[in-house]
Amino acid sequence: MSVVRPSLRYVVVTPARNEAANIERVIQSMVAQSVKPLKWVVVSDGSTDGTDDIVKRWSAEHPWIELVRCPERTERHFAAKVNAFNAGHARLKGVEHDLIGSMDADISFDADQFEFLLGKFSDEPKLGLAGTSFKEDGMEYDFRFSSAEHVSGALQLFRRECFEAIGGYVPVKGGGIDVIAVWSARARGWKTRTFTELFYRHHRKMGTAKDGLVKVKFKDGRKDYALGGHPLWETFRVCYQMTKRPLIVGGCALGLGYFLSAIRRVERPMPPELVRFRRADQMQRLKAKLLKPFSSRTSANA
Repeated sequence: MSVVRPSLRYVVVTPARNEAANIERVIQSMVAQSVKPLKWVVVSDGSTDGTDDIVKRWSAEHPWIELVRCPERTERHFAAKVNAFNAGHARLKGVEHDLIGSMDADISFDADQFEFLLGKFSDEPKLGLAGTSFKEDGMEYDFRFSSAEHVSGALQLFRRECFEAIGGYVPVKGGGIDVIAVWSARARGWKTRTFTELFYRHHRKMGTAKDGLVKVKFKDGRKDYALGGHPLWETFRVCYQMTKRPLIVGGCALGLGYFLSAIRRVERPMPPELVRFRRADQMQRLKAKLLKPFSSRTSANA
């Protein structure tokens, strides 16, 4: 493991809405960290299930944990997560830090999670955004269709200069906040990376807090279009998703969401230059995957 420079200081913000069933696990994970944050702000986004009481109990024992309460709301969308994050971020003014993390309330991880990431930032000055892989229902994330340069929004750690350069998170109701952050960072010359040596556990299947799997896939397709995914890339992604649960139906729902959005010309939250940047990267990766069997065959016959 890399040696952590003492000068690297980090803070974390966790938006949490009705996470009483999960939040104690992530608190226990943070308290056990070998390198603890200067400050961890947990933002209760109108929780009504006892989330606040759990955080208050732990913060009484650990002064670096702070609870911020946002008013109750009836609507549910991803932009609210950004608003909650910003409320927590505002509490960090005056706290000198080098790195800032956004972390969900329904994950858990081992005691060396942040020490490991701090070491990676120490080793690479151009690393602007990083995280680790995750396991969900015992399954690991498949990086064949998502480059290791993507960092899942459940745990993103930014270099402060990178976070400020991209202007923080963009409040998009339809989701993809983490995707926009990654592409914005890369477009500005920062390196982004998911390190697969470590992982965290995600205790609620992503996107299923309210909807079933088929509806989630349909929404994912709409989000893929909104976030600038190339149609050819999406076609291959649809074919791949047909092999995953729910078989066939999931892939069809994904494609329906994407191509219906394309027909309707749904407005994209990403600026055109960022869409072009992402599509060029997807085509480069797709070309490399399609040509790989031929290059391997050529090498074998050489």
